[in-house]
Amino acid sequence: MKMSEIKIDRISFQLGMINCFVEMVACGVKKLALSPPISPHEYKLIGKASEETVKGFGIKSYLEKSLLITDLQPAEFTRGKWSILYYENDDVLNTYLALKKRKRELEQSDRYDVKVRKEISQEFGRLLSYPEEKIVEKISQESPLMPFMLVE
Repeated sequence: MKMSEIKIDRISFQLGMINCFVEMVACGVKKLALSPPISPHEYKLIGKASEETVKGFGIKSYLEKSLLITDLQPAEFTRGKWSILYYENDDVLNTYLALKKRKRELEQSDRYDVKVRKEISQEFGRLLSYPEEKIVEKISQESPLMPFMLVE
């Protein structure tokens, strides 16, 4: 059977991704993980299952309605969508929220330049537990690549 012949249900696919990321956080592979970007309507369909998964693995989650935008991925990937943040330690969430606040304050004061943008992107990549060489690779691209998604 060819891949093009298989019909993949978007909600089930997203829940599979969520289960994988939650397990990676619970096992200490990642400090912070993100759900795939989801519409508010999709959240109504998967929010409860996400919370059950989080509870089952004994970690925490936070519904982010405006994800931090950095050079790690294009802004249009998450524009108008929500993300669920998965973490085990409250310090991780607080670090994320502080990084987002710092970026907003720098933008408002016209001090968000290329150097600072790179630093914030690197800090976010480290929170996501990306290897340093992958962070450098991602942020050195002329424009961030759209992450691959098997379903649209």
